[in-house]
Amino acid sequence: MNFQNNLDFALQQDQADELNHFRARFNIPQKNGQKAIYFCGNSLGAQPKSARHHVEVEMLKWEKEAVEGHFRGEGQWYDFHKSLKKAYWDILGGKEEEVVVMNNLTVNLHLLMVTFYRPTQKHFKILMEGGAFPSDQYVVESQAKFHGFDPEEAIVEIFPREGEHTLRTEDIIHKIQELGGELALILFGGLNYYTGQVFDMPAITKAGHQVGAIVGFDLAHVAGNIPLKLHEWEVDFASWCTYKYMNSSPGGVSGVFIHEKHAQDTALPRFAGWWGYEEESRFQMTKGFKAIPNVDGWMLSNSPILLLAAHKASLDIFEEAGMSRLREKSKKLTAYLQFIIEDVCQQFDYKIEIITPQNPEVRGCQLSLLTSENGKLIFDELNAGGVIGDWREPNVIRLAPTPLYNTFTEIWQFGDILKNALQKVNITA
Repeated sequence: MNFQNNLDFALQQDQADELNHFRARFNIPQKNGQKAIYFCGNSLGAQPKSARHHVEVEMLKWEKEAVEGHFRGEGQWYDFHKSLKKAYWDILGGKEEEVVVMNNLTVNLHLLMVTFYRPTQKHFKILMEGGAFPSDQYVVESQAKFHGFDPEEAIVEIFPREGEHTLRTEDIIHKIQELGGELALILFGGLNYYTGQVFDMPAITKAGHQVGAIVGFDLAHVAGNIPLKLHEWEVDFASWCTYKYMNSSPGGVSGVFIHEKHAQDTALPRFAGWWGYEEESRFQMTKGFKAIPNVDGWMLSNSPILLLAAHKASLDIFEEAGMSRLREKSKKLTAYLQFIIEDVCQQFDYKIEIITPQNPEVRGCQLSLLTSENGKLIFDELNAGGVIGDWREPNVIRLAPTPLYNTFTEIWQFGDILKNALQKVNITA
């Protein structure tokens, strides 16, 4: 597409956008008394207007029925979590028997490692991306220690080549092959939170399986951003949060995928809880854990209904919009943002390096901007001008135009705000 840096072009793109009407179904955050340009859905998604209704329905049920709400009426709480499963086939490519919404992301990563990190003295190493999100680092570090291993020896981090910002798939595959039989687990983010790089999950999974390793992914920045085929790729396990691109409340619930080849195995070790016990005899309250023969067998306790209600509001929108259409719009929005940034910076002879991959197939909504100087001042001026983005030390601005509620017109407006920001920090054309 031949982009243009003018309002008429942006308006034309919005008029032609078949998903543009979904914006009206979100509450756009306010800045300076008017709607902000909200480019921070990679940290917390905007609120669906329907979320309040969904939560209020459950609040009213709690008010009027209390404990009986677990077993009475439409959407009874006892199996409310099951109503969320179907939508995940389009979002993540997971069967209903492979997906469950529960807990939060870090808790789920620990629970999954209890099952899938089973080290021996010779088969104990964990491969992860260098500079992974801190929670992933701390989970893996503490799990290695729990099993009696020195994290410095057990954890292998792979970093980009010198002078590069992103990992090459061939380097990841080579490292997997190099570690060979010592490699017990691969745990990668599906998308690196800092650079915005999407990893080649099917290739990593295949290579890991070839050396006998279990392969799992943290999909916090992928779920609701990029369509996936977890079942088809034979990913062993994955987890994600629902509050970023999936717009499901601050600190909202997490989700878990376990491939059916594992999920059906009730003999797998796990930290068990009541809600993972076989449903037919759960209320007999007997000793001896009997797991549900699917991913629900990893549940610990009954569901946080108010959080699930907020999540359902978002899932309903995703089902209506469809991940394939969202992905196509995402590619266009992100490419237009890149064009606008490069055009403005060229006018001001200011260098911003976009460290997110140029290839739209290996990035999602996010662009990470490596600033050469005055980066924090520029970020602060953008914020003062009505842009809500994200600053990452030491010098990266993250911007995430999200297809459900961001527009081409906003991106054009961002260009004007960026011009003003560059002027105010005394960078002259």
